[in-house]
Amino acid sequence: MNWNDALFQWVHYGIRRGLIGEEDRYVVINALLSLLGKDSLERTAADPEPEAPLQEILKTLVDEAVARGLCGESVSERDLFDTAIMGLLTPRPREVISQFKHRYCQSPQKATDWFYQFSQDTNYIRRDRMSKNCHWLTATAYGDLDVTINLAKPEKDPKAIAAALKAPEGENAYPQCQLCWENEGYAGRLDHPARQNHRVIPISIGGKTWGFQYSPYGYYNEHCIAFNKEHIPMKIDRQAFRKLFDFVTLFPHYFIGSNADLPVVGGSILTHDHFQGGRCTFAIQRAPVQKKLYFKGYEDIEAGRVRWPMTTIRLTGKEPERLIALADHVLKTWRDYSDRSVGILAETEGTPHNTITPIVRRIAKDFQIDLVLRNNRTTAEYPLGIFHPHPQYHHIKKENIGLIEAMGLAILPARLKRELTLVEEGLVVGTDLEKNEMTAKHASWAKAIAHAHPGLSKANVGAIVRQETGKVFCRVLENAGVYKNDAAGDQGFSRLIAAVNGRK
Repeated sequence: MNWNDALFQWVHYGIRRGLIGEEDRYVVINALLSLLGKDSLERTAADPEPEAPLQEILKTLVDEAVARGLCGESVSERDLFDTAIMGLLTPRPREVISQFKHRYCQSPQKATDWFYQFSQDTNYIRRDRMSKNCHWLTATAYGDLDVTINLAKPEKDPKAIAAALKAPEGENAYPQCQLCWENEGYAGRLDHPARQNHRVIPISIGGKTWGFQYSPYGYYNEHCIAFNKEHIPMKIDRQAFRKLFDFVTLFPHYFIGSNADLPVVGGSILTHDHFQGGRCTFAIQRAPVQKKLYFKGYEDIEAGRVRWPMTTIRLTGKEPERLIALADHVLKTWRDYSDRSVGILAETEGTPHNTITPIVRRIAKDFQIDLVLRNNRTTAEYPLGIFHPHPQYHHIKKENIGLIEAMGLAILPARLKRELTLVEEGLVVGTDLEKNEMTAKHASWAKAIAHAHPGLSKANVGAIVRQETGKVFCRVLENAGVYKNDAAGDQGFSRLIAAVNGRK
């Protein structure tokens, strides 16, 4: 397929997916010609069949741009250009919002079904990359955990890294961060993704205007983001809980949760108030309550400690305001709570350490909130965090344990796809993994795998390595648990609940 044919394929793609109408044909053709630095094209058949895959169409058009010197060859540069191409097909925000509201009047699910498909059709959510993600389940004492190696988010190339060093920061940056509304329609640059094909739906949360969008990297099904229109820091408090319940009232078929609001245990963007949700059942939701809890004055609320590697209190009830009040009561107690016998200090030298990762969902006619207790204290032994992946597991997971992973979904770095393949090959043929830079970090772990699986072979090594990787993720979650699932942890947790019940 040459660029001329690709152009017509691209136009028909937009018409067939309802992104543009037949009456828009020549406007978008001429806009793309302008983008490609051309002033004419050859006429072709009006309805090209069969339709080529979108990625093949875009590759052909970007190849032409590269050949003409309009675009660089790196992944980041090609992404900028193909997003500009798709931006020409993407309807204006007013039209998208109108379509969403029309469907929302029929049902919230019809509205999100349409908007999710729309976000894929505009290539804002890159389906081709998501389809390459690795995913498997690992059986553990806490149930099946989901493990993924995510390839949808491309690694930065050297040009992008260099550009990021020169980019303005703070209030001088534009957009101020990757969550800000001003990303909608932004052309991007090497250190910031293009967003001409990005659209945001305004919603009301906590009496304020928030934006609703999908994540372009899709860590799970219908991975959505709700963000404050104002660029203000995240904060977990009573009002944050209320906002979460507002969201599930608007979208009862979605869960919603928030990263914690402190470094180490928080997410990657703490400077902009936002939540993450979607249409997905995580392992934490499937986990049962292992011990019922009683909270004085809240007898109408069903409460319990979840059988989970990270310390989680589950509250279920019919009235959001009652759940919000109890969640806030637990949070305020936990913020000020210390128990040196289990390594928990509320603050050191004026730096706060205790916070909560909250998750809200609808369960039939009830509302439910999980409160995952977090502490971000560091020591000389654990400079990255006591309740953080410990050093022996950094070869698999070194990054923060945020909301998504706290729910039981591992988001492992893309490097592992190649590294684990080399580990598997080394285990089968007996290669010295220490001698390869890519596998040296995995060498001692691989020896333990070989010892534990004497029947290891070429036929089963892949499954064994995947399961052992999942077990590492489970241990990482246990590292992040503030009260361990042992006698000392149970006793410490009971002291906390007593403190909650004793607080006025």
